Amino acid sequence: MDLSQKKCVACEGGMPPMAAEQIKSYLDELDGWALVGIQKIFKEYKFKNFIDALACVNKVGELAESEGHHPDFAILYNRVIINLTTHAIGGLSENDFIMAAKIDKMLSN
Repeated sequence: MDLSQKKCVACEGGMPPMAAEQIKSYLDELDGWALVGIQKIFKEYKFKNFIDALACVNKVGELAESEGHHPDFAILYNRVIINLTTHAIGGLSENDFIMAAKIDKMLSN
């Protein structure tokens, strides 16, 4: 199943983060996302100006609320860097990859 078609599930902790082998197979399904250690994935998006970058953050924020899985953002004038991790487990879960796929799909339209 396409990751963008899945739904994030609540994570309360108590489960281990993904292992490196799992991370690689999920990362292979995404375009342009990179790994930070084995705890986070990130991607940078570029826009015409600050207003468009801010609009991106607001759109992704609405998506994050609907999925119950929230990224970390950095806005650098016309660039937005999005970091995904599952804070409750201190590493990556399937939710991070689902959100990445949904963000890409939303921003490509």
